Amino acid sequence: MKIDTHQHFWKFDPVRYSWINDTMQVLRKDFLPDDLNPDLKRNAIDGCIAVQADQSEKETQFLLDLATEYNFIKGVVGWLDLRDKNVGDRLDFYSQNNLLKGLRHIVQSELDDFMIQENFQRGIGILGKYNLTYDILIYPNQMNAAFQLISKYPDQLFVIDHLAKPSIKKQLISTWENEIKKLALWPNVSCKLSGLVTEADWNNWKMSDFRPYLDVVVEAFGINRVMFGSDWPVCLLAASYSQVFNIVADYFENFTVEEKEKVFGTNAIKFYNI
Repeated sequence: MKIDTHQHFWKFDPVRYSWINDTMQVLRKDFLPDDLNPDLKRNAIDGCIAVQADQSEKETQFLLDLATEYNFIKGVVGWLDLRDKNVGDRLDFYSQNNLLKGLRHIVQSELDDFMIQENFQRGIGILGKYNLTYDILIYPNQMNAAFQLISKYPDQLFVIDHLAKPSIKKQLISTWENEIKKLALWPNVSCKLSGLVTEADWNNWKMSDFRPYLDVVVEAFGINRVMFGSDWPVCLLAASYSQVFNIVADYFENFTVEEKEKVFGTNAIKFYNI
């Protein structure tokens, strides 16, 4: 089974999705399962993980409802306010739905110390009780805080979204490389091979731009802790779904069949308990 571990659905609302600014006109419309399904079929993808793009319980329920309706949505990474002292009650409620696989917060928009704040860490500390994963969405300057969080919860499953968003466009790699290697030292941490094209030059990227970053991540995390994600429809800012898929597929062209199966399915099935 091939799995796309990272994509989004929304009924566009300029207030709820205020991060979609005027430079992202292609995203300022609805994107729903019937829009994605042709791309999944075209690239022989059997299922996907729907990830939150708005920080509200309304968003979490919206994605869970879609996952109930469309069986190719194999799980949801939703949002709950982990800083809320009553988050356990909300976890009790939402965890009754086994399509909820994990949670995420858009930490990239927060202060650098967000992940080391006591109330947030308290919330992270109880996710294991519910067998929920946590997606880490950060910029490179927040990687030290991520390391502090991960080191405090070595039994919690984490995954780094979008390689922690290195500046591929500016070809910045050394500082990011040092930090991503530190994160990879923890065996409970995986990394999504996603969000590449939107960190590159949207209009002038080429396949070779991504290889140095993929080399670092695959070497650091190993073949058992990396997984493909399209970041559709956000990827449409710079590339089609098939182009994004082919960037990763071409990189792994000379790997073994078993290794390819891990990157495009097996690792995701294990991580998200599909």
